[in-house]
Amino acid sequence: MTQPVLDVQGLRVEFPTRHGTLTAVDDISLTIGRGEILGVVGESGAGKSMTGMAILGLLEPPGRIAAGKILLSGDRIDTLTEQQLQAVRGRRIGAIFQDPLTSLNPLFKVGDQLVETIRLHTPMTRAQARRRAIELMQEVGIPAVEERIDNYPHQFSGGMRQRIVIALALCAEPELIIADEPTTALDVSIQAQITALLKRLCRERGTAVMLVTHDMGVIAETADRVAVMYAGRLAELGTVEDVVRRPQHPYTVGLMGFDPLAAPGRERASDDPWRHAAPEQHSLGLRLQPALRTGRTEMQPGHPAHPRRRRCLLAGPGRSNRMTRPILEVDALERRFDVSAPWLNRLLERKPRRTLRAVDGVDFDILPGQTLALVGESGCGKSTIAKLVTGLHAPSDGKIRFNGDPTKMQMIFQDPFASLNPRWRVGRIVAEPLRTLFPDTTDAQAEARVGELLKTVGLSPADAAKYPHEFSGGQRQRISIARALAGEPEFLVCDEPTSALDVSVQAQVLNLMKRLQREMGLTYLFISHDLSVVRHMADVIAVMYLGRIVEIQPTADLFANPLHPYTRMLLDTIPDLEAPKRDRAPMGGEVPSPVSPPSGCTFHPRCPLAFDRCKRELPKRTPDVHDRRVACFAAAEGNTDV
Repeated sequence: MTQPVLDVQGLRVEFPTRHGTLTAVDDISLTIGRGEILGVVGESGAGKSMTGMAILGLLEPPGRIAAGKILLSGDRIDTLTEQQLQAVRGRRIGAIFQDPLTSLNPLFKVGDQLVETIRLHTPMTRAQARRRAIELMQEVGIPAVEERIDNYPHQFSGGMRQRIVIALALCAEPELIIADEPTTALDVSIQAQITALLKRLCRERGTAVMLVTHDMGVIAETADRVAVMYAGRLAELGTVEDVVRRPQHPYTVGLMGFDPLAAPGRERASDDPWRHAAPEQHSLGLRLQPALRTGRTEMQPGHPAHPRRRRCLLAGPGRSNRMTRPILEVDALERRFDVSAPWLNRLLERKPRRTLRAVDGVDFDILPGQTLALVGESGCGKSTIAKLVTGLHAPSDGKIRFNGDPTKMQMIFQDPFASLNPRWRVGRIVAEPLRTLFPDTTDAQAEARVGELLKTVGLSPADAAKYPHEFSGGQRQRISIARALAGEPEFLVCDEPTSALDVSVQAQVLNLMKRLQREMGLTYLFISHDLSVVRHMADVIAVMYLGRIVEIQPTADLFANPLHPYTRMLLDTIPDLEAPKRDRAPMGGEVPSPVSPPSGCTFHPRCPLAFDRCKRELPKRTPDVHDRRVACFAAAEGNTDV
């Protein structure tokens, strides 16, 4: 029998506390063969990332491996010293972490970080390492590499930063890659590139991959086998075909029911009968005997579903949908960033000023009670529009009119860790909007509201006493959502609000947002790269490419009859649960640099329908008789076959 690259035997991870011992991972046994991808799925807090951290030897104190073995190509690594592990990490095991901001040093250029990692593990000169770094950045789909290699992490979008992290993991061509949510922050076209890259690494180099994710679509088309985790234990392990099409464990059956790809457009289940108890209750014997331990055929419930209490979030004047004009009007909006070299460098090297047009002539309206979704690849300007609408950036040109109470606008940010104060307890974080907008709120009222808000997003009132670092990535995003809801908003700007959530919590949050919208006429500007989520949430979809909106259509019409070639290519890259192991065709060509975009239609270098006029003229977005608006000469002539 061929020796596996990774062999985990009976792994148990414990965290001793003054209240008892918390068992985060319990009795995990799995193997990954050469060239194999093992997908690990489960809810936030199920122990997926903790298992990966244990394999990497990166457990934070007082965490410890209490039992079991971890073998890498036959060599036991769980007993190595920290100095010995440093020689293994990066060289033999690569890591792609969930949060790119915590993986990149903000004080160093991304090129320097890549070169340092390459030279640490390979005998390359600095010039050779820089050439290799450029190749890696091109491989993960970063445009204008020769220029962007000298940028700092904050100069990239969230998705672009994640691509840099993936490039870092590939520097030394490791035999095992632990990929913790590697495609969470990526749009579907780049997601297709990354999954294709992972599969190619496995096929050509024999690299083994442990792919931790909550995206069943990515698992279905990327992984060879799937491990389903629940409450720190394995619930089911099998081939993709068996687990996706013929799940046996009740929890797996329920998890599949939450996925938006399983049944597009329907109301997804939101009351989770398999919701597990808090981790501290697991270790103290308060699990209510789930089927994982007792062998029962039905999973026993942990906590009952928490009904929504309305008096905190929904009370107040001005909630009825009486407005006839749009609540938000955006007209010819532009945002330019000066990315020029310092003045002295420009003077000595005779370089001109360089301007990045992040948002270029965008206009749209949102009616009260409506959800407009902005979709597009990373770096197209979606998050910049969110910051412009909320006043975090000032427009370079154009107008933004909000026809409502400015205090009723709130935002849910893409990166929960960066938007939560690490020195504040969760209770203070969530209560901050209450105390700012409602200064007469007493301490008792604030505490009660915080508890209800935490219940609403699937957490416990006891979590108010904890700090952000004590939660998983998905749980931190729930805290961000609770804080946004605390201000009793009527307009929410949602910048990737569910990208870090597993499918069951994602379903709860999205269904909650839709119910609030139906009952109280809330309005959403919803930004996402996940087209299956957008299909579930949005009334109207605006497709962005390189700072411009190229198409706006009602959701059903856009999915049924996309007009712009870029929209059609985006839809073709959506994962398909009905076709496991399908190879998505990554979108051809590279995204042009927004600093020096192509003339005419900026999509023409990648467009299969482009002709001479596309290279000369910039198409305007014009409505047809059905109010479908598309900026494309080919579509205007009736040619939409890509």
